[in-house]
Amino acid sequence: MNTKEIRSVLRHEYEIKEPSIIPLEGYDSINFKIIASGHVYVLKVYENQSQNVHSINVENEVLSLLNEQGIKSSKPVPTLTGSLFCWTDKWIYRLLTYLDGNFLAESHHTKELYNSFGTMLAKLDNCLATYEHPQIKAKVTQWDLKHFQKNWKYLEEITIARHRSLVYYYCVQYKEHVMPLQYELRQSCIHNDANDWNILVNNDHISGIIDFGDMCHSWLINELVIGLTYILMNKEHPLQVASTVIKAYHKILPLEEREIDIIYYLIAARLCTSVLNSAHTKKQKPDSAYITISEKAAWKLLHKWITINPLLAKNVFRNACGFEKNKTKPLQTQLERRKNNLSDALSLSYTKPIQMYGAAFQYMYDTDGNTFLDAYNNIIQVGHCHPDVVRAGQLAMGKLNTNTRYIYDELLSYTDKLLNKFPPELNKVFLVNSGSAASDLAIRLAKTHTKKHKTLVLEHGYHGNTQNAIEISHYKYHHKGGNGRQENVLQTMLPKLFNVKLGNDKKAAAYYIADAIQIINENKGQIAAFIAEPIVGCGGQVPLPQYYLMEVYKGIRQQGGVCISDEVQVGFGRLGKYFWGYQMYDVIPDIVVLGKPIGNGHPMAAVVTTTEIAQSFDNGMEFFSSFGGNPVSCAIGEAVLHVLDNEDLPENAHKVGQYLKNGLKKLKVEFPELADIRGEGLFLGVELLDHKNLPNTVLAKKIKNELREKHILISTDGPYDNVLKIKPPLYFTKENANLLLSELRIILENQKKIDTFKVYN
Repeated sequence: MNTKEIRSVLRHEYEIKEPSIIPLEGYDSINFKIIASGHVYVLKVYENQSQNVHSINVENEVLSLLNEQGIKSSKPVPTLTGSLFCWTDKWIYRLLTYLDGNFLAESHHTKELYNSFGTMLAKLDNCLATYEHPQIKAKVTQWDLKHFQKNWKYLEEITIARHRSLVYYYCVQYKEHVMPLQYELRQSCIHNDANDWNILVNNDHISGIIDFGDMCHSWLINELVIGLTYILMNKEHPLQVASTVIKAYHKILPLEEREIDIIYYLIAARLCTSVLNSAHTKKQKPDSAYITISEKAAWKLLHKWITINPLLAKNVFRNACGFEKNKTKPLQTQLERRKNNLSDALSLSYTKPIQMYGAAFQYMYDTDGNTFLDAYNNIIQVGHCHPDVVRAGQLAMGKLNTNTRYIYDELLSYTDKLLNKFPPELNKVFLVNSGSAASDLAIRLAKTHTKKHKTLVLEHGYHGNTQNAIEISHYKYHHKGGNGRQENVLQTMLPKLFNVKLGNDKKAAAYYIADAIQIINENKGQIAAFIAEPIVGCGGQVPLPQYYLMEVYKGIRQQGGVCISDEVQVGFGRLGKYFWGYQMYDVIPDIVVLGKPIGNGHPMAAVVTTTEIAQSFDNGMEFFSSFGGNPVSCAIGEAVLHVLDNEDLPENAHKVGQYLKNGLKKLKVEFPELADIRGEGLFLGVELLDHKNLPNTVLAKKIKNELREKHILISTDGPYDNVLKIKPPLYFTKENANLLLSELRIILENQKKIDTFKVYN
């Protein structure tokens, strides 16, 4: 901008001589602070276009109206000829009075200030409600939350993939919660940018509002929402602040319930609008400190916002306005309904069960308004309700859902991408609906191919809930309610290295290998398959000894059998450095069973095998799964693979898993009851033993349930239920790990005090 021209305009049009010209930030205009002869002004410079002329005229009308009503705002300064702006061939110049006061952004925030802010916004909206202008009604701006979708084109300009997904999540939530109400919400002319740099403060009271360039005709609630968004930034307890502002606003201009109920999602939408436009504008102004500062605060609040249960926010805002909370069914009522409708064979987690309401990434929300950090639900590999996965399923369901007797690209595209994750010899895939069905099919494939009938399994292994899967799952057939081991099932010891009296790890591994080889030799020529998880989940998150699979696989193959890796729990990058668990041991199985995380909670699974085994299965008996490989499942599965790669979640699992594992090992030094820390990536187990070196089942249960009361979810497993299992969504962060470690420490410290008290009493 040519300052010489500015000086000329100020001198000839306003008779302002020798001014100080200080650049100010702005989006749609070029702004300057003008100081001359003891007076201070704001000069706004626009491109000379007819639409800007119309906008300036509207703004001037509104400023006149507000000042008449006692709402302090800038006043247009007329030129020497009495015009409220002037122009050159290229530019339009508009001079405004400069309002005294401190910016809200730089003021000390108090409850009195929050009250004043809410009151001022309500008075402003009451005043603007009387203003009608066709240009305002016709205006369409991406800063209007009614047109939030106009900003979505900038999603790809957010360079950090996980940040991009967080914004996309709220885009999806906006479609679900806000858009259905778009024709029912009250509309009015609004200021549309009550951010903390447009609000002036004097002695804990709002003294003025500036910059009406973003005015539009929008949903009335958006005025309050935008003001809230900025005043909540960098607040430790944002809902408390919001409650105060909302209460003050409602006292002057009563809100409707439907407006209150979407405030949470609209605040998220405004934050997303801010970071989306920042990402885009940074390309044009990469050195803008203004953009960087505002973006940082917006991101901070957006990451905090996802930890807030939407139901809690809704009820806090309702309470501020004197409305009843949203009613949810009491837990006891739901438990009774569950008992009436379902079998008691279906268990519940925790002594005090949780009634869930929603979830996002690594957080889950209950009906009481609590947010839980999920360190347990390993099915949700790429995070609860990941928007890429949700949207893929929605789009596919709205287009086509059929079966594999037809040709459709979703099936071919997904299987291409899935098989690319395997070595060349594993090149055929069967798609089914659950890990149990996949295990069942894997055994059928093995028996058909080898024409043998026996299966070698690991002690404490689990492979599913079908009859055939139960028969090969020691965890089921050997426990209460089980029918015992079938004749065609061979069982070898769980090769656990910790807390066994077999010498060092090398000797222990040799012992277990010898046991398995002996069983193989005793049944030589009869074993169709050996099936094992690379880390045995129900056995207590037990990794196998390094050379165990290599030797057992060799023995199985030498007698004519095939080797099956059950990757249902550990696959798809959960182990961090290893996309598949078998990669930990430098082996390649003949058949791989996939499930749980493959669909991020959608019911799908797969069996991957060789051409030779697949050809053996093509024996005239058609294989068909009604839902396996349907377009919706394939679209979801492909979205999961995309997110894993695009957001580098396996690397996150490696880094965060190692960080958490090291933190647990440090705790172990102080609390020896954490006897063994094991696992890989974000698939960790903590075995608890008492002072007699016996399984500490009681402490494991106590930790699980006390963490639940602290709103952190983990579980327990193992033959004695004394192993803490930690298997969070791969979105888990180091900050999440620190919280888990901190709360675990508190529980252990309290237990230590209790134990000490018992000793001395």
